[in-house]
Amino acid sequence: MELKIANPAPLGLFGFGITTVLLNLHNAGIINLGTMILAMGIFYGGLAQIIAGIMDFKKNNTFGALAFTSYGLFWESLVFLLLMSKWGWWAPQDKLGIVFYLLMWGIFTFLLWIVLYKTKHGADIQFVFITLWILFFLLAFGDFTGSTAIKTVAGWEGILCGASAMYVAFKTLLTESMAQA
Repeated sequence: MELKIANPAPLGLFGFGITTVLLNLHNAGIINLGTMILAMGIFYGGLAQIIAGIMDFKKNNTFGALAFTSYGLFWESLVFLLLMSKWGWWAPQDKLGIVFYLLMWGIFTFLLWIVLYKTKHGADIQFVFITLWILFFLLAFGDFTGSTAIKTVAGWEGILCGASAMYVAFKTLLTESMAQA
């Protein structure tokens, strides 16, 4: 008997989307960066996406496995970058290091978007990745220049990115639920 595994995409996309919206509400200057965003980064943005990625490994979905585990680990690493210096475990990362951190994530995301584009995935998931690589580049540029205006624009663009991921998660969940009903 073959073991059927549920589609992990809604879990991973909701984890990514909601956490991305919350962090970018901070980047847009609407809310403060606090324990709520950090906890979401560890658990829903981080752990839930890692679980979704492991489930995609079981489903033989290389792209989903790579994307979800990578972005789950992005959230984990981002939270630890913020907390390690606060806890006195390590000196804070300098500005240029953060710029390159964000730039590398932007390049990684751009490469994943190329895979989505070349494999003719739907426009909705391509939009999530387009807005995500733009977000990483805007954040890197904002940190490099020290421009709060660019960081604010990045925040609003990040809200759009996270909301688009939530839309794809909801659409997938609704479509699959209706097919099972």
